[in-house]
Amino acid sequence: MAIVEMSRLSVICLNSRKTRFIKDLMDLGVVEIDSPSGRLSDNPLPAGTFVSNNSAEVSRLDAQIASLGAAIDALEGYKKGKQPLFKTRREINAGEFVKEAEQNAEPAAEMAAKASETLKKITDDKGEINRLELLIKGLEPWKSLDLPLETTQTKTSVIFMGALPVKTNMNDVINNVLEAAPSVVIQQVSTDKTQAYVCVVCLKEQKNEALDALRKFGFISVSLGENKGTAVDAQKTYAERIEVLKAEIADNEKNLTDLAEHISEIEIVYDDLLLKRDREKAVGDMINTKKVFCFEGWLPTGSAEKVRELLDKYECYYEISEPVKDEETPILLKNNKFATPFEAVTEMYALPLATEVDPTPLLAPFYFIFFGMMLSDAAYGIIMALLCFVVLKKFKLEGTMKKMITMFFWCGVSTFFWGVMFGGWFGDVVPVFTRMFLGHEVTINPAWFDPMSEPMTLLVFSLILGAIHLFVGMGVQAYMLIKNGKPWDALFDIGLWYLLLIGLVLFGVGGSVAAGLATAGKWMSIVGAVGILVTGGRNKKGFGKITGGLGSLYGITSYLSDVLSYSRLLALGLATGVVAKVVNTLGSLAGNGIGGLIVFIIVFLIGNVFNIAINALGAFVHSCRLQYVEFFGKFYTGGGRPFEPFAGKTKFVKITNKEEK
Repeated sequence: MAIVEMSRLSVICLNSRKTRFIKDLMDLGVVEIDSPSGRLSDNPLPAGTFVSNNSAEVSRLDAQIASLGAAIDALEGYKKGKQPLFKTRREINAGEFVKEAEQNAEPAAEMAAKASETLKKITDDKGEINRLELLIKGLEPWKSLDLPLETTQTKTSVIFMGALPVKTNMNDVINNVLEAAPSVVIQQVSTDKTQAYVCVVCLKEQKNEALDALRKFGFISVSLGENKGTAVDAQKTYAERIEVLKAEIADNEKNLTDLAEHISEIEIVYDDLLLKRDREKAVGDMINTKKVFCFEGWLPTGSAEKVRELLDKYECYYEISEPVKDEETPILLKNNKFATPFEAVTEMYALPLATEVDPTPLLAPFYFIFFGMMLSDAAYGIIMALLCFVVLKKFKLEGTMKKMITMFFWCGVSTFFWGVMFGGWFGDVVPVFTRMFLGHEVTINPAWFDPMSEPMTLLVFSLILGAIHLFVGMGVQAYMLIKNGKPWDALFDIGLWYLLLIGLVLFGVGGSVAAGLATAGKWMSIVGAVGILVTGGRNKKGFGKITGGLGSLYGITSYLSDVLSYSRLLALGLATGVVAKVVNTLGSLAGNGIGGLIVFIIVFLIGNVFNIAINALGAFVHSCRLQYVEFFGKFYTGGGRPFEPFAGKTKFVKITNKEEK
């Protein structure tokens, strides 16, 4: 089994050794500490015991982490040089890490505060520039007005600005407004596609009558009184202010660029605070008395000896025991070098329960085969495998990203293999290119057959693979039933279905292999069907025993639909080849001259990049679907909780020991 066996751990230790013990336990990184909150809700603490309340310290550290994190995010955009495609943690010796974290603690806090303050200034200046640019744009219609904009009245008159719909007849406006307010003077300043901008002057006592008359024509007042001087003067003032603000932004961005050179120092302090915060959280998950503290947790059984050495070092009282029957333990997967990358597929669905098997070593070879058959182009496989290999060698990837890239490397290998078997090399680019530009056609024959000319062969092969895949899933279910002490259930629910389904296959095609196989298949089918009919309702009462058997036998339709789902191996495999051939045909339409060659190369590059991208995505999605729906549906529940050991989890640096190097 690929699920690591877990043991329960109970520990009691002296409070005087807590700080050093917690640090060493974190460095060991193999023990998961249980939170007491769930247990305390059902079982109150005994008298004289308490849970450490260090939430204030945790909150203080969280605030510092948030401050440094915001500064790092701000400075990331100002780092010089080309940024790597994949951001990975840089390695640092444990002793150097402690030393640099102590030395840089205060400078990092100061740099973070300065970065946040500088970024705020830049943001404020950019906001002010946007505001000024809007003001400049708003003054554009008033550029020809030589009246100072702050002049809104004289001793006896008022001046106001506004806009009318551009289609309004100005003569009608003037005549109607003059009737209401004889002192009005209206000057049209400018027009655009939708509005006419006007300046209105009238006696103070006639302002309301003038406005009422103007509003009948759709007049909208415009306030420009906050500006100084003419519109041209105000625009010039704002433009000068914008230049000043841009200079300030440039200076502040240079300051951030200079600070970004020290981002590694801030990152070390950030990670140091993460470790301190996690240690404080761990302390909060422990029950205490005045003299001792205690906790419970889990550890991989294989790591028990290392844990014992640490506990003995601090003279702790402890007990390492097996979990009780059917207890849900945290899940840690461990597989061989080939299967480990495919754990990413399992984890995307759900980790297994402790009572289940890890499906990863079973799904890995099928996923490997299915992906390659769906993409099935040797050249695409070489490209995918080489790209993944370069990424894995150039970048020190970790976790899920490493698993995914490694998995796609293996998928590239599979794609290459099936491409060779089916004769796909960028579709049919070799015969097309040689025929068009070399004058004689060269072909690369498939090692097995060409799916384009023999699609039924590929369909039959796909369905056979699908049947094997489903049978393996059913076999896992039988194994789990037998393991759980239910051998009869394994026989009735799995064995009889094996008998029926294999019998149907032999009855259908066995006669073409050997005369007796069809007869044997017929009797196997009959025995399997009768057995399912009789035993399908065994757990029901009365008439339900009969209907239960009929319902179980009707399940044969789901098996048939499941097998047919594997026809997508044919569909996606053909899609890759068809698109590649279409691309090659389009590229060859320009003829065989120099111009034709250039067009062919351009179409070839664009078309094949699109083809490999879209069909690789399709192969990934549909390979996952075959695992999740058809395969997992036969035996897998999932829902396990991942094993989360109390370990030093850093974001930017990977701490190593000098001895390990």
